[in-house]
Amino acid sequence: MATSGIDKSGGEGRIRNAILIAGPTASGKSRLALDLAERRGGAVVNADSMQVYSILDVLTARPGGDDLRRAPHLLYGHVAPGVAYSTGAWLRDVISLADSGRLSGSPPIFVGGTGLYFRALEEGISEMPDIPNQIRERWRYELADKGAEKLHRILMREDPRAAMMLRAGDGQRIVRALEVLETSGRSILDWQAERGKPLIDRESARFVVIEPDRADLVARIDRRFDGMIEAGALEEVKALAALNLDPQLPAMKAIGVREIQAALAGEIAMAEAIERAKIATRQYAKRQSTWFRNQLGPHWLRIGGADAPQARDL
Repeated sequence: MATSGIDKSGGEGRIRNAILIAGPTASGKSRLALDLAERRGGAVVNADSMQVYSILDVLTARPGGDDLRRAPHLLYGHVAPGVAYSTGAWLRDVISLADSGRLSGSPPIFVGGTGLYFRALEEGISEMPDIPNQIRERWRYELADKGAEKLHRILMREDPRAAMMLRAGDGQRIVRALEVLETSGRSILDWQAERGKPLIDRESARFVVIEPDRADLVARIDRRFDGMIEAGALEEVKALAALNLDPQLPAMKAIGVREIQAALAGEIAMAEAIERAKIATRQYAKRQSTWFRNQLGPHWLRIGGADAPQARDL
């Protein structure tokens, strides 16, 4: 069995023998990753954009204490919910892990449902300028004060090429384009056009995407959300609400947060909130599956579920 290593040359493919496991929410990918980590001795590295946030342990289905004792888990719950974490920030954190040697010795196992994280590992991403807090906060204020369509008109005047690529109501991406333009004087499209470097060595890596049966996945989603409620999801949402964060922050958009907040405020019944959250999770899982089906190449091994025979051969 090959062992993992980090190419210290600083070139492409620095992380060798990585295992990438993608799949929709509730598909059993975390269980598969943990099984592989125990058998191979590798660390499990989070590749899910919601599981990076603290506080939301239960609501984002982050691995629990038993799992953490069975194998090392990295990049879980390490970001405060008030931070607008990005794919670029995640990739920099992975690079820091590689530089520290924490991905050496055994195959690192990247697992999650965020397609852009896997794309960043495989292809790299364009560098973006660091945005000063003053500029970032000002454009967030403008978004809250004037709305996305007003900011879209500003972007259309200042950077029409970027504006044409964005919906007028997509406030977060409009703000991103404006803050990049103000900070660097260059269009975000110019930054995005500059090719990054793949972080993993594709020749030695293994790629797996789980494609579960739809009816089985729906049942798993419903059971899991009921379990989240029993395990303390309401208390997590209360703790998050107490921070009085901008509702446009990514952590505030975690499935279940808005629904449970509405129930806690007396706007809807808790039973309705739970059903809405389940529906939103099913819709999200469908979008994930569609993305993986259309965006992941033929080198990805597609298995029917974490218990499929192919999984045991990884």
